[in-house]
Amino acid sequence: MILTSNRGFAEWGEVFGDPVVATALLDRLLHHAVVVQIEGASYRLRAHTDLIPEHVRANAPITPPPAPKRRGRPPKKERLIEAIG
Repeated sequence: MILTSNRGFAEWGEVFGDPVVATALLDRLLHHAVVVQIEGASYRLRAHTDLIPEHVRANAPITPPPAPKRRGRPPKKERLIEAIG
């Protein structure tokens, strides 16, 4: 089972509305768990950086990662010309 959350464990009491319930839940979930903490910008947002206004992007605490480089063979010139023309 894989669970993901954008909230830290300390915030789960607020999420569930009861710190005792959140503690009990976390106790059972984390007993034999492997926790992988991922930090950094969202990969889902990188495709939409052009939609975010520059003044918002400039003040953002985390900048999105650059778009991935194209992998594989480059397209054949004939196909590229057909696609353009």
